[in-house]
Amino acid sequence: MAVLEMEEGRMQVCRDGAPIYDIVLEDSFDRLPEEMERLGSQGRKLCIVTDSNVAPLYLEAVEKLLSGCFSQVTSYVFPAGEEHKNLDTVKRVYEHLIQNRFDRKDWLAALGGGITGDLCGFTAATYLRGVDFIQIPTTLLSQVDSSIGGKTGVDFDCYKNMVGAFHMPKLVYANVSALKTLPPEQFSAGMGEVIKHGLIRDQEYYEWILENKEAVRNRELSVCRRLICGSNRIKRQVVEADPTEQNERAVLNFGHTLGHAVEKLKDFSMLHGHCVALGALAALDICVKRGMVPEAEADRYRETMEYFDMPVSVGGLTKEAVVAATKNDKKMEAGVIKFILLDRLGHAYVDRTVTDEEMKDALDAVMERPGEK
Repeated sequence: MAVLEMEEGRMQVCRDGAPIYDIVLEDSFDRLPEEMERLGSQGRKLCIVTDSNVAPLYLEAVEKLLSGCFSQVTSYVFPAGEEHKNLDTVKRVYEHLIQNRFDRKDWLAALGGGITGDLCGFTAATYLRGVDFIQIPTTLLSQVDSSIGGKTGVDFDCYKNMVGAFHMPKLVYANVSALKTLPPEQFSAGMGEVIKHGLIRDQEYYEWILENKEAVRNRELSVCRRLICGSNRIKRQVVEADPTEQNERAVLNFGHTLGHAVEKLKDFSMLHGHCVALGALAALDICVKRGMVPEAEADRYRETMEYFDMPVSVGGLTKEAVVAATKNDKKMEAGVIKFILLDRLGHAYVDRTVTDEEMKDALDAVMERPGEK
């Protein structure tokens, strides 16, 4: 079972059997200086990249804590929102780094949610052909998913994460108490990725989430800590087995094929975790129709989405447009979509036989009918 406490709040991520970084769970930012010194920060410069939502909450405190660990600490704050996760913002961060004479031994830090982590990580991967960076995730989605595994990237025009690189962080430091300041819709979106982890890899973890759903929704820190730990263990297991997504790691994309299409067609007005949850609901419909998952499980998943205030339907789109949008997804391979399905609860696999008609039929499960809102 994935729901086990980390030993001393720490989990090690390896590649080819060798440790590459730690995931650290704490209830404050107070141990950041100790972690930086452990990694050899003295004499380096640090640029903290964050957005306009997170900066007023945490930037000053984090800068103050880390000012004694580096020779210089600067920050770059970009406007919050998916529409700013692009190469234009990356260019402006490059300019900031050049103006402050950052060299190959200096560091970046991503302070914020998944957008910040992806953007900062991609900047680190490409500035001077690669510099070190750390993840300081402050949202549920980033603490359980996007900060782990070294996937970085930005959107190109309307195409999600089309430009990116694999670049592992030196550290992931998650302050669980930051969830207390998270807007309700952001917490809800994070639960889309949390529940996905149970569906694809650990039925017992999935059942634990449902058994503790009230405490989770109330953001009880001890329960949220176990929740994050459970998802981290699943993500670590998959990433260690397939660090650059050649095969098994693709199962983490459960719900993403149709979810990304919806996210794109809604012009990023819907949160990523909500779109993934809708995509997972449609994927479960395919699993039910193929006889792999009981219909009652799809119904229970929908009820769980509603409990955590996720949308269970989307309006203003056609099935044809959504399916057409999947053809531009980065998960296409030789013209075929690598669609993720469940052959049973807690076990996902890559399927290359899902047809356009199956996808259209499945979208009936998540499309608003005329007159619905």
